[in-house]
Amino acid sequence: MNKFSELINQETPVLVDFYAEWCGPCKMMTPILKDVKDNLKDRVSIIKIDVDKNKAIAEKYQVRGVPTMLLFKRGKQVWRQSGVLQKSELINVITASY
Repeated sequence: MNKFSELINQETPVLVDFYAEWCGPCKMMTPILKDVKDNLKDRVSIIKIDVDKNKAIAEKYQVRGVPTMLLFKRGKQVWRQSGVLQKSELINVITASY
C-alpha cells in the first residue's frame, strides 16, 4: 500500500486502471491505454492494478466493478469512471487535470 501511495503522489497525473484477468471489457482497455500513453508520453503515468491480487487497494478505493479508472494528481483523486472509455475521453480528462 505504501508503494501505491508513492506512485500516486506525483506531480504528473497518474491514471490507475483497476482490472481483472477474467474481465473482457478490461482486455478492451489495454490497447486504448497504450494509445493514451503513446499520445501523452511523459505527461501521464498509467498504472494497472489487478483487483484479485491487490484486494486491499481495491477495497480502499471502493472498486466494485472492473474496469474502473481513477485519476490522481499529487496523491488526490480528481476523477473516477467505471466501464470502457474511449481514448479521446481519457486524454481530455487527463489534460484537464494539468
